[in-house]
Amino acid sequence: MTELVYLNGDYLPLTEAKVSVLDRGFLFGDGVYEVIPAYGGKLFRLEDHIVRLNNSLAGIRLTVPHGVADWQAIFQPLLSAGKDQYIYLQITRGYAPTRDHGFPETVVPTVFAMCSEIKPFPGKSAGIKAITLDDTRWQLCNIKAITLLANILLRQQALDRDCAEAILVKNGYVIEGAASNLFAVIDGELITPPKSNEILPGITRDVILELASADGIPCREDIIALEGLQTAEEVWVASSTREILAVVELDGKPIGTGKPGPVWQRLDDLLQTYKKSLS
Repeated sequence: MTELVYLNGDYLPLTEAKVSVLDRGFLFGDGVYEVIPAYGGKLFRLEDHIVRLNNSLAGIRLTVPHGVADWQAIFQPLLSAGKDQYIYLQITRGYAPTRDHGFPETVVPTVFAMCSEIKPFPGKSAGIKAITLDDTRWQLCNIKAITLLANILLRQQALDRDCAEAILVKNGYVIEGAASNLFAVIDGELITPPKSNEILPGITRDVILELASADGIPCREDIIALEGLQTAEEVWVASSTREILAVVELDGKPIGTGKPGPVWQRLDDLLQTYKKSLS
């Protein structure tokens, strides 16, 4: 079966989807994106994802006049019933007749969406290894921008050292992963850095906090010093497509017992149950 994608109002085979080489997304990385999971063919927390999308669009001064129902209608033909997938949505400032850093007088955004399968992360039950690196990204990490080169270079450093993620450090405090939000269990309490321009406001991050609170697990948003992370009982990273992964080794040293901890196991169970309740 030919894979269909959405591009500027049309559904067409992936191999036929084309944009101009003068598209500002191609020339400047001038755009934003969103990743929306769908479990059993049903979009997960669509309203929350669209709120984040609109915040990102506002952050780069771009307007796309679609509401939640409009996006639902666009995405639905791309989904397959009964499958776990995710929508990748990218919106750029579109074509401009000349390469100029200033915004073009007439803006017609390029809107592209495709759907891919969510595959279980290999070795999830054993946990992952991570390293800490200085945060070298820009100052507006709350905008889900397509300009991801800094994130790519940081994560590749982790992969080069046989680690699955890089945990970023700024001024002695851990911020988030190169492609994930960060959690730590310290003195029996689940902690995650607060929302700011320094982190991406993850939807899975919010769900984890909601589930933990409802289950009576002590949790809060607070800064985490690097030293606190290194001595934490548990460390996790979380994202829409990888869900919650336990970090069992950090910078070559074990976290806790060197195995996924009981709080991670409880939250992962709660998340899987919550997903099933939506189908």
